[in-house]
Amino acid sequence: MEKRVAIIGAGMSGLLACKYILQKGFDPIVFEATESVGGLWNHTIESTKLQNAKETYQFSDFPWPSSVEEVFPSHTQVLEYLESYAQHFGIIPYIKFNSRVMSIDYVGEPFGEMKSWDLWGGTGKPFGSRGKWHISVQDSKCCSTEVHQVEFVVLCIGRFSGVPNIPEFPPNQGPEVFSGKVIHSMDYSSMDNASAAELIRRKRIAIVGSQKSALDIAAECAKTNGVEYPCTMIQRTPHWFLPSGTFWGVSIGFLYFNRFSELLVHKPGETFLLKFLATILSPLRWGISKFAESYLRWKLPLKKYGVIPKSSFLQDFSSCQLGMLPENFYDQVEKGSIILKKSQSFSFCKEGLLLNREHRPLKTDLVILATGYKGDQKLKSMFKSQVYQKYISGSPNSMIPLYRQIVHPRIPQLAVIGYAEGLSNLFGSEVRSQWLAHFLDGNVALPSIKEMEKEVNVWENSMKQYAGRYLRRSCIGSINIWYNDQLCKDMGCQHKRKKGIFAEYFQPYGPTDYAGLTSKRVIKTN
Repeated sequence: MEKRVAIIGAGMSGLLACKYILQKGFDPIVFEATESVGGLWNHTIESTKLQNAKETYQFSDFPWPSSVEEVFPSHTQVLEYLESYAQHFGIIPYIKFNSRVMSIDYVGEPFGEMKSWDLWGGTGKPFGSRGKWHISVQDSKCCSTEVHQVEFVVLCIGRFSGVPNIPEFPPNQGPEVFSGKVIHSMDYSSMDNASAAELIRRKRIAIVGSQKSALDIAAECAKTNGVEYPCTMIQRTPHWFLPSGTFWGVSIGFLYFNRFSELLVHKPGETFLLKFLATILSPLRWGISKFAESYLRWKLPLKKYGVIPKSSFLQDFSSCQLGMLPENFYDQVEKGSIILKKSQSFSFCKEGLLLNREHRPLKTDLVILATGYKGDQKLKSMFKSQVYQKYISGSPNSMIPLYRQIVHPRIPQLAVIGYAEGLSNLFGSEVRSQWLAHFLDGNVALPSIKEMEKEVNVWENSMKQYAGRYLRRSCIGSINIWYNDQLCKDMGCQHKRKKGIFAEYFQPYGPTDYAGLTSKRVIKTN
């Protein structure tokens, strides 16, 4: 039986998937739409830096070079790091650059028969079905198209690119009535530095959004235009942003990235004892969240500018809404280079924007919509079959229904790496890639389809407690160690990775704790 594997995307997740699949003796082919590796890091604005301290955003077996001394490396340094990883592990020869995947289609098994399957793919194995994936690939340079056939597909297409989330407006209230220019942050990020600087120079700019891209663009506009042409940032829902990774000298890792911190929250599939502990320790959980909030209220002029978040710090952490502030952001606000406004609604008029249904417009030359992306639509559009489109989308108010955040119970011979979020996406994608490599090599057994669907629902209902309306983001935030425990147990590896009980419960977990999961199997689950 042939065991051809295709990986779609050569960003961070695609590189990890390729590296670990190669280690198991497979000969994967990687389709990358652009002419270089790095994915999203090829399309960031000049001032963007890594949001994580580099020690928490690194490959488990490939540390940052000593020449990178910054705690939060620049986007250029991150891209160079990813490129050097691909070179070091010999991944480049397996990548077909300028190869845009237009669609994938599963052929060879009738849907009627597939509905009767009790096991994933009919056998529960990665290569057990008669079906094959037909991948339609377009050459980005000459626009010719060819179809590749493989037995297994790994989707590593990310979620923060490709399909922008554009707000909808009633007739005559949208961008069509505006005399200025409207772009999405995706368009701004794809510009070269000189073009981006020219676009914003000496213009009245309004940025709609409250996430990291909005703050970064506002900081860049302030740097370019100063107080003469202040940039207005319009937020509907402010979130907690950190000036650094510590609170009154205490690292966030000791508050939220160790095993003890996860004893304070309810977890999917937890035992009665763990449920009891999370319940009686809830005052401590609340206190730690308030400790973080009080520091940020003291450190930053949030009250002065009316941008104190309504959500708790724990909720933003659990739904991956936290971020790092651009350097000296509130200094620019104090100077008047950035103006912060809250508005529950906005619409366009000829002169600019109308906020909160006011009649007096905010006069603007350029509006940048930093309103995020439709990652679920991007994932859905990969499938030619409407049945699979429906499967992968799930309910609009639910998570993308993936078992272990990797495989869909009813879509055979396919895995998704890099859709679920975490506070360090590289870290999360690496552990999932190691799980996938074990699975492809026959070392991970899947339960029945019904059991997988039941497990998906258990995780969704548990995560909904803390993620709230941001559940769709599939954020593994406050239960990251618990999640990795499940993957380690599936792989037959020791899930408690540290030496000594104090280190196990109180030292922060990081990428290097999960090094070598594919090199050996240690059967120990206690």
